[in-house]
Amino acid sequence: MEKKARARTLPGKAVATLCAVSFVLGLLLSGRMWAAPPLKGLPRDVMGEVKSTREALKSLEKTISSLEMELATARTNGGGVAAGGELQRAFAVVGINTAFSSKKRRESLRQTWVPRGVKLKRLEEEKGIVLRFVIGRSATPGGVLDRAIDAEEVETKDFLRLDHVEGYHQLSAKTRIYFSTAASIWDADFYVKVDDDVHVNLGTMAATLARHRAKPRVYVGCMKSGPVLSQKGVKYHEPEFWKFGEEGNNYFRHATGQIYAISKDLAAYISINSPILHRYANEDVSLGSWLIGLDVLHVDERTMCCGTPPDCEWKTQAGNICVASFDWSCSGVCKAVDRMKEVHRTCGEGEAAVWNVST
Repeated sequence: MEKKARARTLPGKAVATLCAVSFVLGLLLSGRMWAAPPLKGLPRDVMGEVKSTREALKSLEKTISSLEMELATARTNGGGVAAGGELQRAFAVVGINTAFSSKKRRESLRQTWVPRGVKLKRLEEEKGIVLRFVIGRSATPGGVLDRAIDAEEVETKDFLRLDHVEGYHQLSAKTRIYFSTAASIWDADFYVKVDDDVHVNLGTMAATLARHRAKPRVYVGCMKSGPVLSQKGVKYHEPEFWKFGEEGNNYFRHATGQIYAISKDLAAYISINSPILHRYANEDVSLGSWLIGLDVLHVDERTMCCGTPPDCEWKTQAGNICVASFDWSCSGVCKAVDRMKEVHRTCGEGEAAVWNVST
């Protein structure tokens, strides 16, 4: 005897969000059908009411896209939520992009700006800042490379493993999967990607991101527009160079790949649309292309691309502490394993900074 197919139901959170969306849409539509009277000549109390109504409508318009995105995310992750799973709340998830061969780099970060053990857990619980080294799998599942990461994870408990096969030419796919995976585990205000040869001041990073917390669809980083390289064999060659116009053209503005952050609704957008997001040769260009056609606030944050000493040292002494420091010539801190402690000593914000910031 065949079993009757069960009707698939939305999780409770999705239903509640759908109700909220419907209610807000009704308010917006009724608000748009009413033509606001001109302010000139109205009594002061009436004029105040009109202004308040207009501000409320603007606020609702900003909120509606966020509510719709939450509904879509709830639908995407409906199986886990329906099964009783809950997203972990966070202020910022910081994914440190790493590779199988980069153990020494990871250790240099753990000895400087990445907390270990109890401090790592405390940072999550008290400040909502989650740090994870992000890595996928090897081409031979269960091989020596995977086992080495498994053993390191048992000791450090600071990895986020992705359903992704590692490879230099797969960085765009890795970035896409990282945001999708992180958004399925943590309900964060921001999701940050940083390379494992970059120095970061976590307190300054948190304070910088917090300034943009109330804004919808935010993309924060050092914005650039580098040349599209059509010549084969050169580093950063773009096989699809013809899409960007005539030879010698530049890319559209996008955040440099060493470090950038996106807000919750953008991470949800990437997660929902992941199968149809096109990947270019360069990971930072790919992310920029996914966001360029959306109503996104691009924040050109120059403190996220300071140089190593003496640049970041001078700025620190002047009270202008950098979010991130690296060398453009190396796309990271040159000789990072040997120099990370020096950069941290001369350009670091101090251990207390992250504990004093309000998130």
